[in-house]
Amino acid sequence: MKMVIAYIQPFMSDGVEAALHRIEGLTGATFVDVRGFGRGRQSDPRDTEVLRGTVPKVRIEVIVPDELEAAVVRAIEGAARTGNRGDGKVVVIPVSRALRVATGEEGDAAV
Repeated sequence: MKMVIAYIQPFMSDGVEAALHRIEGLTGATFVDVRGFGRGRQSDPRDTEVLRGTVPKVRIEVIVPDELEAAVVRAIEGAARTGNRGDGKVVVIPVSRALRVATGEEGDAAV
């Protein structure tokens, strides 16, 4: 199993949601409004310090069987890309265990 985590522009979240809904076998995703900063920070020309602050993003988490990982990453990338700086990031991490609390199912059956 894998967890796909993506940070995207808020105005792209509806398109990403629609793209994820089109993936057969995908059982769910979580969308959370977050704030952060990355390489897009700008320097103040009057000062050598970096301006402080954060920008809004949407964090998406999707836990999938290994065979759906590539489809999920492609769907997010395709729906979130504008081609401009700040489009976001996608990371994939291994999931060693999953448990569905209501039923006690484990592994792929839990997701």
